[in-house]
This record gives sequence, C-alpha cells and structure tokens, in this order.
Amino acid sequence: MGTPTVLRSGIVDVVCGEGVRIVEPANLYGCTLGDGVFVGPFVEIQRGVTIGAGTRIQSHAFVCELVTVGRDCFIGHGVMFVNDLFTHGGPARGCRDLWRPTEIGDNVSIGSNATILAVRIAPRTVIGAGAVVTKDIDRPGVYAGNPARLVREL
Repeated sequence: MGTPTVLRSGIVDVVCGEGVRIVEPANLYGCTLGDGVFVGPFVEIQRGVTIGAGTRIQSHAFVCELVTVGRDCFIGHGVMFVNDLFTHGGPARGCRDLWRPTEIGDNVSIGSNATILAVRIAPRTVIGAGAVVTKDIDRPGVYAGNPARLVREL
C-alpha cells in the first residue's frame, strides 16, 4: 500500500485590499482581492485571478485561473468558472495555451450553480441560477437557461 500525498487548502500569496473578509475553510492562492471583497466558505480562487472591490463570492464557488471579476459583483453559491473548453476533445493536460480567459464586467450578478465558460460578460448583467453561459454577453440584461439566452433587457 502506498502513502498518500496530502495537500492542504489555505490562503497563500493573496494580495488583499482593505476590509477583505474570507470565511474558512477556503483555498485561495496567488490571487488579488480588491477592497471590501467577501469570500464565503468552501471557495477556491486560483492563481492570477483578480476580484474587483466590493464583490461577494458565496460558498462553494470555484474561480479558475484566467478569470477577472469586476467591481461590485455577486457570485452565487456553487458558481463554476471554466477555462478549459476541451478544444481537442479532452482536457488540456499540460497545455495551458489551450485555456481561455473570462472577463466579468462591473455590477454583474451570477445566480447559484451557474456555469461560466471562457466568455466576456457585459457590466450590469444578471445571470440566472443554473444558467450555462457559453458565449460572450455584449449587452446588459437578464440571461437564463442552458445555453444562457437573453430573457429581458435592463
């Protein structure tokens, strides 16, 4: 029988603005959090991610590398960001060049359990709970469904 390698979650090499609150357990490393950011429990934020001031990230969210979130956003419970689109039929094992960035504008609200692929989302947009965003969203509005579609303009 082998001996497992145990990796511990934690908060490592995080650049924080004033008034940042992080509820443990959380796994944050190599990211930047603006003033007044709130991070709920069981959240992972990976290396190189930037979270804008005043943004709230609720529990069980996963924010992968190459994601930028604007100011005053709301990321609901269980939201998943995806940077690997399986462009070659499977995971981009060892080939980070295949990963794509995600940009979330200011004042965006993303409902619980939404999945956000490598896209750009316009400021002042609402993404409904459980939505799957597969394409860029260029104009503010309420988007819902799988794939996410414009439900109502704002």
